[in-house]
Amino acid sequence: MTTILQQLKKRRLALGLKQSDMLLRAGISRQQYQRLESKGNPRLDTLELIAQALSSELMLIPKDKLGAVIAVLEQKASDPFREDANKDLHDDPWKGLLGDD
Repeated sequence: MTTILQQLKKRRLALGLKQSDMLLRAGISRQQYQRLESKGNPRLDTLELIAQALSSELMLIPKDKLGAVIAVLEQKASDPFREDANKDLHDDPWKGLLGDD
């Protein structure tokens, strides 16, 4: 599993954004963002701003549910419109993951 900082960088690159783009998107200068990606220890509110700027959500996932969440995300990434995909997952991909059937 990658660290949050590695995930932020990967997401930024996937969106085709430069570190300097974070000034307009999250109100963080290139230098601040560069420091955060390389060795940062950001505050929670800073992480929330960055996640929003990267069209993402921060989420705590119970360790015992992590495998199921990753499987759902990988399934959607491989082919989200597959005919034989589990209908329940398409209707509610989080159904049962937190034990709230």
